Amino acid sequence: MPEGHSIHRLARQFQDVFAGHTLAVTSPQGRFAAGAELLDGHELLAASAHGKQLFLRFDNGLFLHVHLGLYGAWSFGGDESFRGASSIGAPRRIGERETASGPGEPGGEAQGSYSGPPDPVGAVRARLISGHGWADLRGATTCAAITEPEAAAVVARLGPDPLHLRPGDREEFVRRIRRRKTAVGLLLMDQSVVAGIGNIYRAEVLFRQGIDPWTPGNALDVETAGRVWDDTVAVMSDGVRDGRIVTTPSSLWSVGSGKAADDDAHFVYRREGQPCRRCSGVVGMAEIGARKLYWCPGCQG
Repeated sequence: MPEGHSIHRLARQFQDVFAGHTLAVTSPQGRFAAGAELLDGHELLAASAHGKQLFLRFDNGLFLHVHLGLYGAWSFGGDESFRGASSIGAPRRIGERETASGPGEPGGEAQGSYSGPPDPVGAVRARLISGHGWADLRGATTCAAITEPEAAAVVARLGPDPLHLRPGDREEFVRRIRRRKTAVGLLLMDQSVVAGIGNIYRAEVLFRQGIDPWTPGNALDVETAGRVWDDTVAVMSDGVRDGRIVTTPSSLWSVGSGKAADDDAHFVYRREGQPCRRCSGVVGMAEIGARKLYWCPGCQG
């Protein structure tokens, strides 16, 4: 499932290339036909994200609310003025790397004149079209046209988002994680505790902070819980900047590469059975909350 940094990058891309434009909204697949009709022909005013939830606000007071889930993805294209990634979402390579732009796609060199979007391929739930580009949504868990009170209700059910940095969010996270007896490895994936963390950030932040994933939330002291928040803010902010999750320092990357290869990008995620990058132990993997958890028993014991 795409983690919070990817959804914030989606919001940024929609803001950059669609905000201020009147959009044609359709549902080639048909499952979103009623919602598309409500949004069709209206101007996109703003795009925003909270955790893994994307909100596109239109000038008629409605929002397009999207949660990509495990299999959802947006693909984009357009003329030479339409800049950004060509695909964000699943399926992804390790590290949640976006699909790069190519010739004739956003961010690439335009090939001839732009004559509009291609014919839909596959089950396109929603298609948004401006005069300069298009966006197709496939496989999302949630795709709905909702009112402003309904959008506010979705956000109200979520914990603070480390990428918003609003006053009081750090203290609210500390309060929420410390009031529960549940293992911290589960709490970090609970969107009502903190919005946007997924399996990769969960494993990597717990390793970086040397915390046993099975530690109860109420066993964390205020200082330790605060460090978890601060580290999450740091690594997720890097993810927004880079378009992928890299949690290791450059000293661990291949010499001369200038960037982290997939095998160098993480301390523990998907590295079960391999040597820990910090100690002589072996990275472990266990099931917790029906998801795979990666950790180092030596560093986090």
